[in-house]
Amino acid sequence: MFARIAAVLIGSMLLGVGINGFLVPHHLLDGGIIGLALILHYYFDFQAGLWSALLSVPLISYAWVKDRAQFHGSIYGMIMTAVFIDLLAPFQFQLPIWLSAILGGAICGIGVGLMLRYETSTGGTDLIAYFIAKVTPLNIGLSIAIMDCLIVLIGYQTLGLKSVVFSSITILTAGVFANICYEGFK
Repeated sequence: MFARIAAVLIGSMLLGVGINGFLVPHHLLDGGIIGLALILHYYFDFQAGLWSALLSVPLISYAWVKDRAQFHGSIYGMIMTAVFIDLLAPFQFQLPIWLSAILGGAICGIGVGLMLRYETSTGGTDLIAYFIAKVTPLNIGLSIAIMDCLIVLIGYQTLGLKSVVFSSITILTAGVFANICYEGFK
């Protein structure tokens, strides 16, 4: 129980740091629900954390039906991630875009992977990836990367080619680190 709570807190904090510290300064995207929330943030100036939670409600509802243990971990993860994203919004680092893409992806991937390892999640598409990994041979990192790339393509219209290219680097990095944290070095 203590390990799960720690995973939610640390994973959520890492996501808040990765997103605000590295992605937001360059208008880069994470994938999944948080990526959609970032698109809304960049285009309409909506709070990314709040919108990531609101957009996750249907996925959390699905977890309620299919896997109550995952639901409980995800509802807390969703809330804490939303809080940390909005709470840490003022903290941004001014690094080159390529370095921000890599570091932001690594930090976000570690946060997501840590949460998934302890059967928690942000309630976003990483929750979908968790369910996919349980019933298919696709590993969780690859599932996250595929869904996240689709979200980045949606962002192309709003953010342009440069953001899509560096956001793709972010997402691939995040997928690798999430998989390592979730499965270990196998």
